Amino acid sequence: MSTVEKTIDVDVPVQSAYDQWTQFEEFPHFMEGVEEVRQVDDRHCHWRTKVAGVRREFDTEIVDQLPDERVAWRTVGGEVRQRGVVTFQPLDEGHTRVRLAMEVEPEGVVEKTGDALGILDLRVKGDLKRFKGFIEERGRATGGWRGRVRPSDAAGPAPTGGTPGSVPGTTAGAPRPTGGVPGTTGVTGTTGRTGPTGDVPTVPGQTDRSSHDAGAWPPADRP
Repeated sequence: MSTVEKTIDVDVPVQSAYDQWTQFEEFPHFMEGVEEVRQVDDRHCHWRTKVAGVRREFDTEIVDQLPDERVAWRTVGGEVRQRGVVTFQPLDEGHTRVRLAMEVEPEGVVEKTGDALGILDLRVKGDLKRFKGFIEERGRATGGWRGRVRPSDAAGPAPTGGTPGSVPGTTAGAPRPTGGVPGTTGVTGTTGRTGPTGDVPTVPGQTDRSSHDAGAWPPADRP
């Protein structure tokens, strides 16, 4: 797998930055190559991407989500193989550092060539810049989901049906209004392959201080 990590500072409070990231159906507005993200339930969604003329579809699952701190995901089916974590660090009352770390497995000539040329690295950097512009232009999130997803919740295959409920700004335990699982732009894998289940990329500056499963991912506290 190839690893990419990028960081950007956005001029909004941490809650606004985090809440906007939970609105995953908005991702096509700032993620290059993402045509559609469809919510299935609180932890799963279905993606359609088109990169360099190649269309892919895949499913993703949230494996750890803590409001205002992190969202971690993995692919669980389809034509893409990736895993990653996005973290949110408040710099002060009006500024937030967003850090995205991913591991992806490119497949095929187009993807492998793009990876060798650093195209993935540039694309992720561009996605974060567009996210910054998207949230700063509005000044606040278009919605938000404040629920908690723990690693122990991420078990079993993704469901094949269902729709999200509720409205933006719901509280913990309520259905997620929009979105699914965050990711990036069309890095592909083997058709039909299930997502990775082992260790995933660490984020510099984070340490795992949980009382169990110290070697598990993501490397952060688990309230």
